[in-house]
Amino acid sequence: MNRNYFIVGLIMFVFFVISFLTNIMGPLVPAIIEDFDLSLTLVAILPFAFFVAYGVFSIPSGVLVERYGEQKVMVWAFFMSFIGALSLALFPNYLMAILSLFFIGTGMAMLQVAINPLLRTAGGEEHFAFNSVMAQMLFGLASFLSPLAYTYLVTNLDDKAGASNFLLDSLARVVPENLSWVSMYWLFALISLIMVVLIKFSKLPRVELKEDERVGKWSTIVGLIKRPVIILYFLGIFFYVGSEQGVNNWVSEFLQTYHGADPLTVGATVISRFWGLMTLGTLLGLLLLKLIDSRYVLIGFSAAAIVSLTVALFGGLDAAVIAFPLVGFFASVMWSILISLSLNSVAEHHGTIAGVLVTGIVGGAVWPLIIGSIGDVFGLKTGMLLLYISLGYILSVGFWARPLVTNKTVNWNKNNEDK
Repeated sequence: MNRNYFIVGLIMFVFFVISFLTNIMGPLVPAIIEDFDLSLTLVAILPFAFFVAYGVFSIPSGVLVERYGEQKVMVWAFFMSFIGALSLALFPNYLMAILSLFFIGTGMAMLQVAINPLLRTAGGEEHFAFNSVMAQMLFGLASFLSPLAYTYLVTNLDDKAGASNFLLDSLARVVPENLSWVSMYWLFALISLIMVVLIKFSKLPRVELKEDERVGKWSTIVGLIKRPVIILYFLGIFFYVGSEQGVNNWVSEFLQTYHGADPLTVGATVISRFWGLMTLGTLLGLLLLKLIDSRYVLIGFSAAAIVSLTVALFGGLDAAVIAFPLVGFFASVMWSILISLSLNSVAEHHGTIAGVLVTGIVGGAVWPLIIGSIGDVFGLKTGMLLLYISLGYILSVGFWARPLVTNKTVNWNKNNEDK
């Protein structure tokens, strides 16, 4: 099949946009707490609303894709995101923020389900692995840039003598003076609307789903859920996303509370580096997976993430601003290894299994909420100790996993024999 470079580029941009919209909540938390006068539990309801939409709509989105096709579902998804972002931009209050993030989360769940088969078709099956890695790289780049965009907009909108350009001047007319962080949702609304138009009028290829990409019947789903190995890997995904978002959502507030760090500069920068190092860690992970069994890679990176978390939570400010991003670096391989180990541990129904596992993204809703609730009673540092449980579980996967097929590594003995 000939590669459609425009469509591949469009899909790559969709990955970028998904990440740009998804991972901004962490830098916003301190500002939202202050402006809406919220407890840690109440502010944690916001990422809960976003990620619970992933858990609820991932499998139904697969059904929609099979019935209506990728293009229509992607248009609907970005329209949902547009409505959600515009609602919060126009009516910035706590209840609207919950509804807005649920709408945006629903849209992102729909997109995640639709774009992978489309990327395989548009880019060619033989290039799918490479294109998937490139997409994850762009996903990480967007997460790196999103907090920096937040800092740029808020700093310049708050500083009346700051930089001036068309974007800032336009936002200054519609953003309340005391709620400059709302500018991000005007930006999200604009990006989402552009994507609606762009995808609506693009000529996307028709995707023929492989059998292992299809979502099975509900009876198949129920049968799989009853299998202990599926539950164990579901918990792995649940705890991975819970750990990722537990750091992303609370690190800025942690640094402000325990070290007096400015969330707009130091907090946003640390979160940006967290995602940036996660992207770089992916490259090292790709190399190691060619050399070492994925279970050993998972054990090593999980242990290093736990050590980094310990330094971040109990060290000083200088240590924390280095160690929190390192948690992201060592978390970089966890998602892909957990997914591959789970699919390689079962002989059939891979599409349905993937749908069940993706609902584990709801961990990004539940775990930060529990951290915040404990933080209200015992302090945020105590709440963040829950990350030891989630990272510890991921570490355990490397010991008990028994895949039917292991990742292919370089056979050095064979290479020496060939010489």
